[in-house]
Amino acid sequence: MKVIGITGGSGSGKSTVASLLSQITSAYIINADKIGHDILKKGKAAYYPIVEKFGKSILNSDGEINRSKLGKIVFSNKNLLKTLNEITHPLIVQEILDIINEIKTNTNSYKYIVIDAALLIESGLHEVVDEIWLVYADEDIRVNRIVERDGITKEEAKQRINSQMLWEELKKYGDIIIDNGKDKEFTNEQINNIVWTR
Repeated sequence: MKVIGITGGSGSGKSTVASLLSQITSAYIINADKIGHDILKKGKAAYYPIVEKFGKSILNSDGEINRSKLGKIVFSNKNLLKTLNEITHPLIVQEILDIINEIKTNTNSYKYIVIDAALLIESGLHEVVDEIWLVYADEDIRVNRIVERDGITKEEAKQRINSQMLWEELKKYGDIIIDNGKDKEFTNEQINNIVWTR
């Protein structure tokens, strides 16, 4: 079983690539964002450290963390983003390592284990993968995707993009680059070529 890390900037289409891959071959997808959302829930590992650090103003009336409020705080302040990442990254990484270990121990039914993670490099997860796939799309396309997906302003979308590793730095880590700036058919064709022609 090969472990693949799929990464790229916010809005590049990492999850689209992971989903398309799972449709054409046996791939178990680990979505780091979903794990990140889960650990923020009330009573979960990151909940109390985050509330302690960022205050109760980030909470909804039901006591759950409002990710939109938290996002507005951290994406406008690099130091606070660093603090949030210091709380969440070790928890996310450990959960992902546990899942990989469980799959490798208990099943042999997948060709790939795929880690879909925006911060694959920054979190150190690139050290545990066999191959890194970078997903690319122009910034304008990414901004529009983030605005549509998350219901935020273009300015907020640009703040998120600017908080991440620059493409010039990121591409040094890539084994494969997938252009996801056109339609799904174009992206799917690239994935098919990668899977079946190597």
